[in-house]
Amino acid sequence: MDLKVPINIVEEFSEDDEVHATGLLDMASGDISRVDYEDYDVDAEGLPCDRDDYEFSVGILRNRGKEVEFRVDVNKTTGQYSVSVNELLEIKTRAAALFAAGPN
Repeated sequence: MDLKVPINIVEEFSEDDEVHATGLLDMASGDISRVDYEDYDVDAEGLPCDRDDYEFSVGILRNRGKEVEFRVDVNKTTGQYSVSVNELLEIKTRAAALFAAGPN
């Protein structure tokens, strides 16, 4: 089964700065593909995770006004975004419970 869901990614930095992006989370493998940065030129500025003030990345899965936040890992060598197996299981559990509840 090939299930990829759209997510938002927020790169957090120590000086209250953020870089926003979108991507596709593969719910089977945890890989995140098609990362597209908003108002950020990777060719000119490099990967956000390479900045000295980079702290962490967060993913957000949204559905009908509800959201699930989760940790996103970034491989600094390849620039590949992903979530760990444990994090992926947590995302699936939380998303199923939250989204099954229906709109408020």
